[in-house]
Parts: sequence; structure tokens; C-alpha cells
Amino acid sequence: MVGTGEQKCLKEEIHKNVVLTGEYEISEAIGTTASVHVTDTRSHTLYKRENFAETRGKFAFTADEYDIFEICISMHAPQGHQKINREVALTLKHGVEAKNYEDLAKAEKLKPLEVELRRLEDLSDSIVQDFAYMRQREEEMRNTNESTNNRVLYLSIFSMLCLLALAIWQVLYLRRYFKAKKLID
Repeated sequence: MVGTGEQKCLKEEIHKNVVLTGEYEISEAIGTTASVHVTDTRSHTLYKRENFAETRGKFAFTADEYDIFEICISMHAPQGHQKINREVALTLKHGVEAKNYEDLAKAEKLKPLEVELRRLEDLSDSIVQDFAYMRQREEEMRNTNESTNNRVLYLSIFSMLCLLALAIWQVLYLRRYFKAKKLID
């Protein structure tokens, strides 16, 4: 539910070269309009539709790089109108889900079994890409962990050397002090 004068947003994480499609359906309310904005983390607008009265719409785009995309829906009403809540249904599909295999079957004159094989092939390619991405992230995280581990080791050694130097200085200082006060020989 989104009330007039309100804005509700949600974020979706999309990998590089992945298609994202969205369909929205907004309940009818007389005298109100809606706006839909899709932006990335650098505030680039990918889809923008403002002050429309229609109850349905679609958008689609391909991610140029891995990013988090924000989809915002807001409701508007003229001054003096009471606040009206409108129900919003948003359906997002990305990757293999977003591909329209019916159109592909018609364009390439494929049989249903061939279409299903194509869909399964695309799904397996998507899984392989996900695993490759996870492997890359795991390698980056391992390198970060090893680097942090080395830094902690060097910092610990440095701290111990500083404490040892301070302890030696303290012993020498106190020995001179007590000799000066003639408390020890």
C-alpha cells in the first residue's frame, strides 16, 4: 500500500549483463496519479514515468555492471484531496526468468521441446556464471583476509617491540632515579 504523498522503494541486486524486467499494477483511485523511478547507485535514471493515471506498466533494462538498483513508486493527488492508499503489485524478473521464450519460439520456429532445451541451456549458463562470480568473490575475500592477517601479525610484533623498549627504558630510568636518591648502590 502506498498512500498519496508517499514514496516506497525497494532495491534489487543485479549482476553484469543481466536483463531485469518489471511489471507493476496499481489499484485505481480517482484523482490520483503515480510515478515510477528506477535508478542505480550512482543516481543514473534507468526508467522514469511520472504522473500517470494508468494502472499497469512495464519496464526493462540490462545492467552494464554489477550494481544495486532502486525501484521507487510514489502517489500524488491535487491539493485538498484526502489521503488515499493504493495497492501496488510489482513483479521483478531477471536473468533467465526475464527472457521471453514464447517470442523466441515463434521467431525461430522452435518446437516446444527445443524451447525447453534452450531455456535449460540458458539456465545452466546462468548457474555457471553465478559460480564463476562466487569463485571470484571468494578469491577476493581470501586475499583480503590474508592481507589483514599479515597486517595484524606485523602490528602485534611492532606492539611487542614497543612494549619491550618501554619496559627497558623504564628499568633504566628507575635505576638511575634510585641511584640519584641513593636508595640502591
